[in-house]
Amino acid sequence: MTEFASGAGRIGVITFPGTLDDVDAARAVRLAGAEAVPLWHADADLKGVDAIVVPGGFSYGDYMRAGAIASFAPVMQSVIDAARSGTPVLGICNGFQILCEAGLLPGALTRNVGLHFVCRDQWLRVENTDSAWTSRFEPGAEILVPLKSGEGRYVAGEAVLDELTAENRIAFSYAGDNPNGSMRSIAGITSADGRVVGLMPHPEHAVEALTGPSDDGLGLFYSVLDAVLAKA
Repeated sequence: MTEFASGAGRIGVITFPGTLDDVDAARAVRLAGAEAVPLWHADADLKGVDAIVVPGGFSYGDYMRAGAIASFAPVMQSVIDAARSGTPVLGICNGFQILCEAGLLPGALTRNVGLHFVCRDQWLRVENTDSAWTSRFEPGAEILVPLKSGEGRYVAGEAVLDELTAENRIAFSYAGDNPNGSMRSIAGITSADGRVVGLMPHPEHAVEALTGPSDDGLGLFYSVLDAVLAKA
């Protein structure tokens, strides 16, 4: 994949109380060649970033529902406004839950089938390559990234599922088995404009072949830098 010069874009990474993967997300941003800009949950200022990552973890201890409290944090209203104005936003694991709770993506993430926490390397199939975060992949490509969640089962009404399918808004699906019982094996989805993507597995943990399980996750961060530079 084509690499970018350091500082090719500024990508904000949000930290909530209980966030675990903000450091990893910032590292992935830097490895892709962008500047990682820390954003604080209680601060509505997005610092003029070009894109935003809502990382994984257990924001606010997953009280009520995973992502529910975080969706009301001051920073999230700014994220909602920015997303609706075209700023690319990526939600990973708990970030995916937050984006659904905030209404930026449809559906919800519920307890895994069997009620077990799933932690393993997972193959995903790339279903949509037209979004701001997936353009570097080939349609149908399979990528290997870690999955670690207890509430990763994607659910939505049949009408929503049909709409996501008809509009090619399923970004990633689980290849092979379905580890958490997600409806239609959905691992990630996009907004109608393709600027907002949420997925349950962790691309930020698959950015170096040495530490593994692959460097496939970098494709998401390269993709958004393509989108950012095309807009500049």
